[in-house]
Amino acid sequence: MAASKCNRLCGPLIRELLDSVESVLFDCDGVIWRGDQAIPGAPEVINLLKKNGKRVFFVTNNSTKTRKMYADKLASLGFNATEEEVFGTAYCSAMYLKSIPHLKGKVYLIGSNAMKQELQSVGIEQVGAGPDPINGVQSDWANVPLDPDVKAVVVGFDEHFSYMKLNRAMQYLSNPECLLVGTNTDTRLPLEGGKAVPGTGCLLKAVETAAQRKAQVVGKPSHFMFDCVASQYGLDPAKTLMVGDRLDTDILLGTNCGLKTLLTLTGVSTVADAKEHQQSGCPKRLGMVPDYFVETIAELLPALQG
Repeated sequence: MAASKCNRLCGPLIRELLDSVESVLFDCDGVIWRGDQAIPGAPEVINLLKKNGKRVFFVTNNSTKTRKMYADKLASLGFNATEEEVFGTAYCSAMYLKSIPHLKGKVYLIGSNAMKQELQSVGIEQVGAGPDPINGVQSDWANVPLDPDVKAVVVGFDEHFSYMKLNRAMQYLSNPECLLVGTNTDTRLPLEGGKAVPGTGCLLKAVETAAQRKAQVVGKPSHFMFDCVASQYGLDPAKTLMVGDRLDTDILLGTNCGLKTLLTLTGVSTVADAKEHQQSGCPKRLGMVPDYFVETIAELLPALQG
């Protein structure tokens, strides 16, 4: 294997890399699909990896879908995948909360209905899902009614995010025993045509700022995202490949966890971005430099078909 980083993955090097790994983690949007369309060749790559004995998992920072919703989408686009192979931040947040022995209570949720479902599926009660319109005057807001059983505030993507939700989270978090958990710190969600909308990171930063607390983040590039998969399936980091389109989440996760990393150029980040990090000499930025890059994961097909 090549010692230097940010190498174009091509020719015999593809087979060499694939032979060196047992498991492959794929980000979803920008890697295996864009919107509602599969990246050409992506279903064949996933299905052949499995046919060749590799274990494949899907890791996404999107907290607006349950594992089942992702499995259904994968199936509809031609991917051979199961619900158990999907690790989204809605599910991983529920797993994180279940891993805390002393957390005996409810969650105040700033998040989607999918997050509500994933919490409920592991027996965690939540309050807060849905709109929370403002009432009264400022003097009332600091005394807003709180559920005494809430032991954690969890922040994911929430289209109903509002001043009152921010205020309510702040009031819960004034109790130092109340945990603050965030799904991810992505500040922008890229859309087709070069447009973007604010991401979960903006909402989480608002809550952190108001509460004067730092959240425990479970999504990429947090180590917990990989641990969630590894603990269930016994993954060997040295024999695992992370494939993604974002340097600051996917590739940094791989670096943080000792995985091999592959950047695909069908999504957010570019080779120029990676080279800029590489030339910076800054240790944190060097963690965002992939081992390899491809234009599209379809470039793996010849090695898998051979």
